[in-house]
Amino acid sequence: MSTAIGRRRYLTNFQQQRLPHLFTDVLVLGSGAAGLQAALHACQASDVLVVTKDHLDQSATAYAQGGIAAATDPADSPAKHAADTLAVACGLGHEDVIRQVVGEAPEIVARLQQAGARFDQRGTALETGREGGHSLPRIVHARDTTGREILRALVEQTRAQPRIRIFEQCFAIDLLTHDGQVVGAVTYHPKYGHQIFWATTTILATGGCGRVYRETTNPPIATGDGLGMAFRAGATLRDMEMIQFHPTTLYVAGAARELISEAVRGDGAYLVDRSGRRFMAAYDERTELASRDVVSRAIAAEMKRQNAPCVYLDVRHFPPGRFATRFPNLDRLCRDFDIQPERDLIPVRPSAHYCVGGVVVDEQGQTGLAGLLACGEVASSGLHGANRLASNSLLEGLVYGRRTGLRAAARTASNNRIDRPLPVSHLLPHSSRTELDLADVLNSLTSLMSRNVAVERSGDRLRETLEIIDFWSRYVMDKVFDDPQAWETQNMLTVALAIATGAATRCESRGVHYRTDFPDPADSWRCHIDLVRADDAVQVSTSPVPSPAPIR
Repeated sequence: MSTAIGRRRYLTNFQQQRLPHLFTDVLVLGSGAAGLQAALHACQASDVLVVTKDHLDQSATAYAQGGIAAATDPADSPAKHAADTLAVACGLGHEDVIRQVVGEAPEIVARLQQAGARFDQRGTALETGREGGHSLPRIVHARDTTGREILRALVEQTRAQPRIRIFEQCFAIDLLTHDGQVVGAVTYHPKYGHQIFWATTTILATGGCGRVYRETTNPPIATGDGLGMAFRAGATLRDMEMIQFHPTTLYVAGAARELISEAVRGDGAYLVDRSGRRFMAAYDERTELASRDVVSRAIAAEMKRQNAPCVYLDVRHFPPGRFATRFPNLDRLCRDFDIQPERDLIPVRPSAHYCVGGVVVDEQGQTGLAGLLACGEVASSGLHGANRLASNSLLEGLVYGRRTGLRAAARTASNNRIDRPLPVSHLLPHSSRTELDLADVLNSLTSLMSRNVAVERSGDRLRETLEIIDFWSRYVMDKVFDDPQAWETQNMLTVALAIATGAATRCESRGVHYRTDFPDPADSWRCHIDLVRADDAVQVSTSPVPSPAPIR
């Protein structure tokens, strides 16, 4: 498949001899839990530069309500946690990776507590909740703002480290490559303009791409920039069709979608239609605690069957004061819209939530490009397979953040530091094609993705989507812009193409990917779908799911 997206290597023109330069051992792009964890471990033996396009405490991590999954209770075990994760992964999970990551979860939680994170406790023990897909309560939480609390602790540690330098409100445009390896990034800062940051090792921790959809739980910064950068540099994107929709986001016409944590259902909330009828038993024996893909499809089916814009969460049976005590921010959110949870139903519907696929990495977070590591939502580690188990995202970010940080520190010790500019530059000739209104393109793109590549997909709609994206790309990807919003639009076109290409290729239904024309899973598609930019084209291939190593 040859497209304008496949032909584009860099989004901006630059000449290294005409730009300011900064040199560091480790460059971390992104400041969520994964990025800061990586920086904190890398700085033990390296100089680290953290670049984030907003403020340090603004990331998808700050939006995470539910918690972090960890088998901390004596009745639980990492083996049970792994079994639940494997089941939800629907045949695409890497068993060895899963067992390793969930095995580290209790230690990760303990280290966060040592760093000052304040989790809810019941006496001297951690209080744990239950969420969809989990067989036991194992969600460690801090009220309904767990991500914000974890980020607070990590930010405090980061700011206290003398070997970590932070560049806020700095847009990373592209990864720089020289002689087949990543050597840093070209960036833009509103005060300093274009800059080149040279690094022995670059860690990509830029998060997801939920803003490709009109309705999403993601913050405005989640525009898939890291995925676009990695793809243009030659890294492999895997299983991009696997976009997880969160079943329950607050539906108020005209307002942005706000996440209603899965922990609410874990605490006993019911999903009901407008008549108050519970419907989940007709779809799954686990009812409200089925996995997110099942619940999202059930809600979509009920909305379609009843021609309704939403369904409802019912917490009216909670003990008096329980909802406000356990979920104070959600209670405040509901009341802001004149919804009284103790007497009113809470209107909800699915919204784009998490990019399950991403840049392919190994067990140390290494990509296929020398000098480039990746961790967190931007990466595809094999942990989630075809569907992420609730509250495994913070866990993955923290585990792989530590691994990439340690790996980067090891590369610092064994590699010669880049201490001078390398001969890297880019010049795209002026395009004579018509300029499109980028705001209109972006608005139309998010509507197209929400209409054709959401909870349900079909072959004809996916082909239509690819044709439309290809058309827009011919008039957007051939231009050089000097504006962050334009670069975001180019990145979102790139990511949207990857999502739609994967979805059109996978002719089955598995996990969060549901094709109405292929409603069942197929053994022949128990494989990964990989996309790479090569020879100025987008090349599609498949790769097998690795078998687990023998247990000795």
